[in-house]
Amino acid sequence: MQAVRERSEIPDQYKWDPYSIFPSQAAWEAAIDETDAMIANAGQFRGRLGEGPRVIADFLGLSEAIMRNVGQIAVFATMFYTVDTNDREASAMRDRATSLQARASAALAFGEPELLAIGGDRLLAWADQDDHLATYRHYFERLIARAPHVRSAEVEELLGQVRDPFAAASAVHGVLANAELRFPPAYDSNGEAHEITQGTINALITHPDRTLRKNAWEGYADAHIAVENTMAQCLAAGVKQNVFIARARRYASALEGALKPNFIPLEVFHNLIATFERQLPVWHRYWRVRRAALGVDELHVYDTKAPLATPLVVPYEQAIDWICAGMAPLGSEYVQIMRRGLREQRWVDVYPNRGKRAGAFSTGAPGTHPFIMMSYNDDIFGVSTLAHELGHSMHSYYTRRTQPVIYANYGLFLAEVASNFNQALVRDYLFKTLTDRNAQIALIEEAMANFHRYFFIMPTLARFELAIHQRAERGQPLTATIFNELMADLFAEGYGAEVVVDRARVGNTWAQFSTHLYANFYVYQYATGIAGAHALAAPIIAGEAGAAERYINEFLKAGGSRFPLDTLRRAGVDLASPEPVERTFAVMASYIDRLEQLVSGA
Repeated sequence: MQAVRERSEIPDQYKWDPYSIFPSQAAWEAAIDETDAMIANAGQFRGRLGEGPRVIADFLGLSEAIMRNVGQIAVFATMFYTVDTNDREASAMRDRATSLQARASAALAFGEPELLAIGGDRLLAWADQDDHLATYRHYFERLIARAPHVRSAEVEELLGQVRDPFAAASAVHGVLANAELRFPPAYDSNGEAHEITQGTINALITHPDRTLRKNAWEGYADAHIAVENTMAQCLAAGVKQNVFIARARRYASALEGALKPNFIPLEVFHNLIATFERQLPVWHRYWRVRRAALGVDELHVYDTKAPLATPLVVPYEQAIDWICAGMAPLGSEYVQIMRRGLREQRWVDVYPNRGKRAGAFSTGAPGTHPFIMMSYNDDIFGVSTLAHELGHSMHSYYTRRTQPVIYANYGLFLAEVASNFNQALVRDYLFKTLTDRNAQIALIEEAMANFHRYFFIMPTLARFELAIHQRAERGQPLTATIFNELMADLFAEGYGAEVVVDRARVGNTWAQFSTHLYANFYVYQYATGIAGAHALAAPIIAGEAGAAERYINEFLKAGGSRFPLDTLRRAGVDLASPEPVERTFAVMASYIDRLEQLVSGA
């Protein structure tokens, strides 16, 4: 059997470096003690914010220091747990960090109600008149906009305290998926066994051997199906928690409770879903082209990522060089920062190992490097994933270098623009560099795999997410059977008559997203993100003067210092309109055109 390595077998140069944050476990412990003392000190400000600008500035400064510490403590713990979910000590560290976050939120919860009691006009006037508060003017604007949904100090403290127990649903689902699921071996057409893990499944379902793809896809789904009732209870709890929080904050729905605090109009979500539904025939055409290219009578779900060309083998070091070359239009500073992070500062935890959690993500906090967890498999899809996560990481790098802590969180809506932007630039570079027919087909496959995830899977999950939250709001039951039937129906619509849908396994797709569906209407932002990314990348690819500088200065460096749609408009795209989504579907359709020409000429 082709086995996955143990964590101890991975060379250090391919592991991220948590000790760049704290030099030892003891230093991490000391930081927790220091932060607890700071949390206790926050109480001295309770009931005093109305005394004036200097007291407010001191309170907000302490709040930023607490959240900076909490962020570093949480990232350090996460870096051990996510790469080895069987490590009980690391799990305990993560739990301690989660509890610390909840204590900090509860201790600072009196701040916003007291600030609002001062009055919005007075806060803005103080910000204009007092140098100590000038930095916080946009924070006050955001707070004033959220005023109808900020509760009393006592209620806010309680809502802060429930963060810790509310994390249990996602945590249980994650432990099941990443540590306790046991996958059967997947056999290829020669009878050789391949080990399925969260870190290898993508490589297996994109393998040229159809027998292996089928067995891997089915085995992966079946392992989740075996525990789907438990996972369904977790997801139902997560959904009900979102509904509870929305109602506690007096929002009309969970969707409004997710979007409105982040200053995203509900029309953005509904425009995306409506556009996606109108564009489903584009996906149906792609499945037809793919089926013809593969030469199969029936296209199954496990064929939707089957290679149409000889797969490109791309060692990790080659991926770094290609990504750096692809991002060269942003300038030498951008590339040098990125290369140093990859080569010297160990930003990336590169390869799969047993116990490593599923997927890939970028993490970090003010005062740390940006870090990336992934499972690189020496292929073009790994290049794409690395480019995507580096987009997040460079966004964080520029934001944290430019903005104060209070604006270091730019929000998920902007985050997915930066990540998909990097993929668009790197993909353009590779299309111009790797010009032979096989490579061109392989690159189109990578592009379509990316669109498949962000413009097919994620909008489908967003439709699912809306439906199950609406069920919870109506008091209707949420069970594995209901989830499966709804999910299967949505995917059947997306695949149309072109793909054979195994309803039991396709219907279980929700269970295979142990983080995304707990992030409270996160997934739609992948689709808006890829649309915004292509709109911002187009002028840079075309060589428009000033476009790269505008992207860095108006977008990457802005962080959370402006409302998200305003940041995007200043960078050059309006995601309040469905037009960028329509244009990006046109980009996808152009890839399908090129693919059809290439494969028909074989």
